[in-house]
Amino acid sequence: MRVLRGLSGIIAGGTLVLAATVVGTAIVGARRGFPGPGWLDVLWHVAAAAGVLTAQIYADKRQGFAAFFGCVVVFGIAGYLLWAQWWN
Repeated sequence: MRVLRGLSGIIAGGTLVLAATVVGTAIVGARRGFPGPGWLDVLWHVAAAAGVLTAQIYADKRQGFAAFFGCVVVFGIAGYLLWAQWWN
């Protein structure tokens, strides 16, 4: 279970970095007059980062099936974010 929580922690960290990058890109784009991600894209990434962080903290504080469920939620949210915002 420790390996699964570690892997979901890496995914959670990557999602947080991705959200920070999208927010930073939106700010830089608005200041320089370049098109960037819209407010809806920023909202999706920030909401996903908050959900992933919450699920990862839940998984880290639990054991057994509850920890496994938290990891699955992390993978699900991150996968859905990538599918809905980047691949679709």
